[in-house]
Amino acid sequence: MSGFRAFKAQVPIQWSESLYITLVRGLPGTRKLHRRTLEAMGLRRCHRTVLHSNTSSIRGMIQQQVKRMVVVETEEMFKARKEAEANHKALRPPLVVSHSIPATGSSNMSLAYFRGW
Repeated sequence: MSGFRAFKAQVPIQWSESLYITLVRGLPGTRKLHRRTLEAMGLRRCHRTVLHSNTSSIRGMIQQQVKRMVVVETEEMFKARKEAEANHKALRPPLVVSHSIPATGSSNMSLAYFRGW
């Protein structure tokens, strides 16, 4: 399963002053330049999210260096994803199962069925 599938946009993409950047690919086997770029952005471990302002330097780091390793979300996208995760983890009402007890005055055939004869 792709690491990007969980971050599919649930709201329309709009301009945002801040960007939420999440590392979805691991660092082993990557170029040293890419690792240094990710460390400069504050991403050192997989599935960690950092908040940066939407500047040309940050966008350049993402687009030219590490776009295959990260997912970029706007504020609305990040909030919608977190809300969906919270709804998924929310407690659900308990299941109540009630079984009816067979009547004692029923025929012998039904009692034989329940006793396994």
